[in-house]
Amino acid sequence: MNILVTGGAGYIGSHTLVDLLNAGHEVVMLDNYCNSSPLALERAAQIAVDCHRRAPQLHAVEGDVRDRALLDRLFAEFRIDGVIHFAGLKAVGESMAQPLAYYENNVTGTLTLCQAMQAAGVFNLVFSSSATVYGEPAEMPIREDFATGVPANPYGRSKLMVETLLQDLAHSDPRWAIALLRYFNPAGAHASGLLGEDPQGVPNNLVPYISQVAIGKREKLFVFGGDFPTRDGTGVRDYIHVVDLALGHLAALNWIQTHRGVGIWNLGTGRGYSVLEMVRAFEAASGQVVPYEIVARRPGDIAECWAAPHRAERELGWKAVRGVEEMMADTWRWQSMNPIGYGKPGDA
Repeated sequence: MNILVTGGAGYIGSHTLVDLLNAGHEVVMLDNYCNSSPLALERAAQIAVDCHRRAPQLHAVEGDVRDRALLDRLFAEFRIDGVIHFAGLKAVGESMAQPLAYYENNVTGTLTLCQAMQAAGVFNLVFSSSATVYGEPAEMPIREDFATGVPANPYGRSKLMVETLLQDLAHSDPRWAIALLRYFNPAGAHASGLLGEDPQGVPNNLVPYISQVAIGKREKLFVFGGDFPTRDGTGVRDYIHVVDLALGHLAALNWIQTHRGVGIWNLGTGRGYSVLEMVRAFEAASGQVVPYEIVARRPGDIAECWAAPHRAERELGWKAVRGVEEMMADTWRWQSMNPIGYGKPGDA
């Protein structure tokens, strides 16, 4: 298949590119590099070459998903069979300060993409959504048949708006096949050490913050809340290895080839780990001490959140198989080999 991947140079997108190329798909990658690096593409292609000893079918295009003229050109130039849509802004704190940017990028960007797809006669779409659309569920684990809630920030609300948009679109036109993938907490890196999470500025996610403390880039980890009603007082989340997550997109891509309508799946492990359990797992994998300080909770943080992933296993044939130990070993390998991420020595 010929697949358009928007935001393909990002953390999850770049890992998914590897699996798409390894599976023999031809990929057109669109990214504006606002929070990613072209180097991730080079490395994804390198991994694919190492696996198959042939040049991967990857076409990299720099541009914005909100650029309708560019999208029209790509659909005209390449025989696109389906789209995996990652492009969008994703920092929760930033979304609180810049809500208009998040609605413009995430909602308007998706609207423009769907208009271009419809005009080109392409109706197969895998969308990168989030477990934030559930808001604060009354029970755990979270199943796909739970009602969506009220996300606590503009980032989450933008994801829910896009899900609503896509479901309305599919209900209006039976040609559409749309997979909504609700991620839990992606972490880890490619086992080669060539691809990993490279946040700009202070990390928003726990695991890259831990690894930056371990390598000496940050003094200590701030743990937000030590008085939650959990086994050690710290928040519990479902951490899924990014490689397992990437493979979930290929499973969803297979589904939209033979189904119509909307499919919704949680991509998680079905198990929650506390912040302190994650710290200890990283210390065991890396041999490094991670100093931390427990501070006040952040507004909107919930005590526990983990997935019921059984629908994805039943309907997609997909299951997360990589554990926290492997996740932390891969994270440390990536951070050790790339102490400043995809930057160059001397970069700020």
